[in-house]
Amino acid sequence: MQRVSPLDAAWLAIESRDTPMHVGGLFEFTLPSGAPDDYLERLFAEMREVRTVPAPWNLKLVELPVIGSWLPAMREVHDVDLDYHVRHSALPHPGGQRELGVLVSRLHSNELDLHRPLWEVHLIEGLEGNRFAIYTKMHHSLVDGVSGMRLILRTLSSDPGDPGTPSFWTVGAGERAPRNEQPGGGGPLGLALGLVRDGVAAAGGLSRAAVDLAVAAVDERSLQAPYRAPDSALGGRLGGQRRFATQQYDLARVKRVARTFNSTLNDVVLYLSGTALRRYLLEHARLPERSLTAGIPVNLRDASDQSMGTAITMMVAELGTNVASPVERLRAVSRSAAEAKLHLSRLPPEARTSYTLLLNAPYVTGLLLGLGGHAPVPFNVAISNVPGPAEPLYVNGSRLDSLFPLSLLTHGNALNITCVSYAGTLNFGFTGARDTMPHLQRLALYMGEALAEIEAEAQAARSAAARGKGKPAKRGAAEAGGRAGGAAAKGTAKPRHRRVAS
Repeated sequence: MQRVSPLDAAWLAIESRDTPMHVGGLFEFTLPSGAPDDYLERLFAEMREVRTVPAPWNLKLVELPVIGSWLPAMREVHDVDLDYHVRHSALPHPGGQRELGVLVSRLHSNELDLHRPLWEVHLIEGLEGNRFAIYTKMHHSLVDGVSGMRLILRTLSSDPGDPGTPSFWTVGAGERAPRNEQPGGGGPLGLALGLVRDGVAAAGGLSRAAVDLAVAAVDERSLQAPYRAPDSALGGRLGGQRRFATQQYDLARVKRVARTFNSTLNDVVLYLSGTALRRYLLEHARLPERSLTAGIPVNLRDASDQSMGTAITMMVAELGTNVASPVERLRAVSRSAAEAKLHLSRLPPEARTSYTLLLNAPYVTGLLLGLGGHAPVPFNVAISNVPGPAEPLYVNGSRLDSLFPLSLLTHGNALNITCVSYAGTLNFGFTGARDTMPHLQRLALYMGEALAEIEAEAQAARSAAARGKGKPAKRGAAEAGGRAGGAAAKGTAKPRHRRVAS
């Protein structure tokens, strides 16, 4: 039996019918050439015939209170009912992206059974073009976005001829990567001194962070303080039903924009999200006078960490939704994100998990008291950028074409945008509250148009620089921060795969 960490316990505490706390993934595959007619039938049988299921896939919540601790606990079960956890669905052939999205939206709306291990898998056949999909769902108390993606993808093969790809629930989580030992030796005394030293460092770092955020809350500056998000259509209480939409772009396109305007890939992801939201709110609701803010999860794991649980902290940045000029909007986003990164970098490592707890404590407390949707939120929308594998992957010879993340929603935050890079593509998943976010597929389409618009601005900036024989363009055309003027040409640079599912 093992205790659940305070951060993971929070996900369990706020679980409800209207706010299920699971995350998911949609993986789309193309069948191998010459696949037999019963390929998927055999694959499904292999997925269910596993006899040994390791942690975290065999962990279930302890139902009785545990004496001496307010934290919940989980224990291993030796007989996981794979007939329940692994399921088979089919679309009316030929199923398109919209039909797939309708099914996945419905599957993602349903709560996990808290009396069983906290995950499900659905094999989905019937997609057009000789394709199939796998939808996965797992509770956030088991994994965060990074750990869940790592645990699933590490079981896929880079060899298209590999016929025996294991299912992810047959491979257990690894141990949390150990922290480097501090000078001063080990043993009980060394451990005690280390805990004291970490506590002092954490307290000092949190105090400095609190001062920075307090100043940001009353001052007009690039650093965004939490709980200053403007009221918007993304707020309010949520129903339990979800909508899901997707988009996929060539990663090189996004990186080219980032290079042109001296921004990061994550800056452009935030810009695309903010630009799509700006148009969506202008057309479907009301655009706030102040910029919407984004909560951005930051991974605390190193590259070799294959452990379970949540290991993230958060930073808050503006999305520039109150800025009309596309490049000025990107510049505002880059500036705000840079300030947020600097603020987070000043925190000692010992303080980062505590910082996340403190940042979210007022909001989580409000949710537990039934105030969700009626109290200030730390930010308007959660936006995540998860790095994925650079090379194509396969399951039993079927090529993974795309993978789209699905996330959780809470009262006051009706939208989540998460993207994953994979094999030269950037894959966006939009998870929205069904009753709060009508026409979610339009938001996905607006993002594609936002990319085309900023690409046109980037091309204009490069052309201006070339005419100046490599000298910086004049103010208003292109600067290192990303200034530019003029309207973008419409209908240019279509996305590699325009995918919409809702």
